[in-house]
Amino acid sequence: MGGGGKIPYPKEVWSPAGGWYAQPANWKANTAKMGLAILGIAAITWSISAEREHRDKMPEPDRFFPSRYWSKQIREYERQQKAASNESS
Repeated sequence: MGGGGKIPYPKEVWSPAGGWYAQPANWKANTAKMGLAILGIAAITWSISAEREHRDKMPEPDRFFPSRYWSKQIREYERQQKAASNESS
């Protein structure tokens, strides 16, 4: 049960993935570095997207709208609406 040990393989075979039974000693550090790189690229992309977002129609005041938390245009619009309602009260 279990299929036995590793089978013999040619030592001169090379592949970008590391060949047979490859598990580099620093795979955890490499995975963490790539995870941070991907997270950083996603954060930069998110930030640029939020800066460039433009709305022709603003969301209703009590409706759930996720981009209300990061869209500069919506936040400024709601701040103006709140200031206008405070002045009229």
